Amino acid sequence: MMQRFSCPFCGPRDETEFFYGGEAGNERPEPAENISADRWAQYLHMEKNENGRAREIWVHLTCGEFFVMERDTVTHEIYKTEAFHGEQK
Repeated sequence: MMQRFSCPFCGPRDETEFFYGGEAGNERPEPAENISADRWAQYLHMEKNENGRAREIWVHLTCGEFFVMERDTVTHEIYKTEAFHGEQK
């Protein structure tokens, strides 16, 4: 079943125009030169991947804009999309 996502800049589009960027709120560890390899691996590869309501970073490939989508990962219901304001992956 094809979903329709709403880009905050372009409006509703087919899901094929979007790419998942990761969980919203995953803060990059700083300073980089003092971060252990294990901590980098955790930052880059370990996601909560929770069932239910989640905030995620997405990019609309057509316009190239990043944004936050809040959706239910089980039912696929989309609660809202909003412009990305510096929230880290």
